[in-house]
Formats: sequence, C-alpha cells, structure tokens
Amino acid sequence: MTQVLFAHRDSDYFAPLFKKRFKGLHIICVKELPAAESELAHANIIIAVDHHFNAYRLGLAKQLQWVQTMTTGTDAIEKSKALKPEVILTTTRGIHAPQMSEMAFTFMLHLARDFTRLQENQKRHRWERWDMMRLFGKTITIVGIGLTAEALAPRCKAFGMRVIGVSQADRSLPGFDEIKKYHDIKSAVAEADFTVVLAPYRESTHHLINAEVLKAMKPSAFLINLARGRLCDEQALIQALRDRQIAGAGLDVFTQEPLPTDSPLWDLDNVLISPHCSGGSDDNLRITWPILEHNMQCFLEKRPQEMKNIVRHQT
Repeated sequence: MTQVLFAHRDSDYFAPLFKKRFKGLHIICVKELPAAESELAHANIIIAVDHHFNAYRLGLAKQLQWVQTMTTGTDAIEKSKALKPEVILTTTRGIHAPQMSEMAFTFMLHLARDFTRLQENQKRHRWERWDMMRLFGKTITIVGIGLTAEALAPRCKAFGMRVIGVSQADRSLPGFDEIKKYHDIKSAVAEADFTVVLAPYRESTHHLINAEVLKAMKPSAFLINLARGRLCDEQALIQALRDRQIAGAGLDVFTQEPLPTDSPLWDLDNVLISPHCSGGSDDNLRITWPILEHNMQCFLEKRPQEMKNIVRHQT
C-alpha cells in the first residue's frame, strides 16, 4: 500500500478527496512536517511546504519516491542536497500568480498614496490634503520573470505603467517594454519608481538586492519583495530605509521568519510588513486540488513524466 505523509495545515481538507479519488492510499495527516519525523521512514510520498524540509528529515525518508511541495519554491530541498536522484520533485507553481500580483498592487498603492498617513489622520480626526503619487506613467522593474511576473506585467500596463523585466535569459514577453539581464540589474532599478522582487532563491541570487543595487535606486523609489527574504541584504536595506536613500519598502518575506520582534523593520515608518502571505488566497484549496489530483494519478499509473510542475525527475 502506498503511504502518503501529508504534512500541511490543510491536510484535513485534501485527505478525504484523495481517499475518495484513489483507493489503496494510506494517508497520515499532520499540520507540519517537523511534527511527523517518526512517520518519515515509511513514507513513499511526502506532501508539505518546502521550508520544512532539511537534510536530516530527507535522510529519514528511506522509502521516499515523490515529494510534492505546497509551494512554488524548492530552495530548502535543493539546498539540503539530500534528496536522492531517483525521487521525483514537483511543486504547486502557477496557483499564486493572481494573488501575488494583487499584493504587489496593494503595496504599491499603499506606499504611493501613503495610506499609513491617511489612517493615522482618520484616527486623529485630522483633515490633511497632499498631492499623492499616482501609478500612471510610472516605471516598475520586476526582478525575476516567472509565472507571477508574467501575470503582474499586463496588470501594470493596464494601470498605464512602463514595465522593465530582469531575467537570466534573453526573452521577449507580452506586457514588458524591456527585459534586461541580471548583470544589468543596477541600470534596471535606476529607472524604476517601484522595484518588485519575484526571483527564485538560489546561491547565485543570494543578496541579489544588495547595497550597490539599493544605491542605484532613485530616492523616490520603493522596493517590494514578495519572493524570498535572502534575496535581499536585509541590513543594507534597513540602512537605506533609515537614511531615506530609498522612499520605502513593502516586505512580505524576510531573512528570518517569523520576523523577530526586535527587528528594526517593525518600527520604520516607511515600511509596510505582511507575514509571508502574498501567495495565499480564499481560493487556494480549490485551485491546488487539480494539481495534486493530476500528479497523484500520474504517479500511481507510473507516468511520472506527465506530472505537472516537475522540478526534477531522473528517468
């Protein structure tokens, strides 16, 4: 019997769907992978979030054949280098693009219109008017071009924005006015009123947004990071925000999560913080199930090459 370890906060939702759709599965449900280390030795399939994997846990999973992450990124798994080459690795890539695009606009509109100031004035019953920054006519640089960037770019064009992309490869995509390479990132951010970071985290992209890149940004520009905290040199960013080297930041991801209570970021008046929630939505369960269902069917029917969002599969 195929043993599935479903380690996720929504495992109770998906387990009945799996049991109804596929006979012969033995499913163990827990809320997170660290609480299920005693079950790893017998698991053939693990479904969990990427950041809960490490070399130790992967080493315990002696019978493992397939890992399905409930995330787009797989940097924690790949960093551990403990996943055996024969183990299939798939993701839920693609389901997060609309809501992450909306979060980018949430940050851009809040920062441009200074909603923090508006809310504070409302609390104080204070009538204060000022000329607010509009998005129309502004330039956005999107660092990292994947499905989310491809969804965000045309939405920006609908707002009348100029869109620059930063990518590893030479490419041309709808919604982008220009696409530059990573080695041109400083010139790309120098043109931007908003820089939105959507790049995958790799060793090569560690601190991609560093002190030099921040110095290249305009003093009136804003940085928005929706990807991974380690893409940005957090200490350099804190200094740039304190010195008003850039106008502000919208941050959904951090070097350490949860963000420590003593982090200076909490108290900076030009920063908006969200708790790594840009990929979540009220529709996530419904749109995730087709990926899980399809991949499970392919796996059980020994058609792994037809699975969706394959990161790695050695035939």
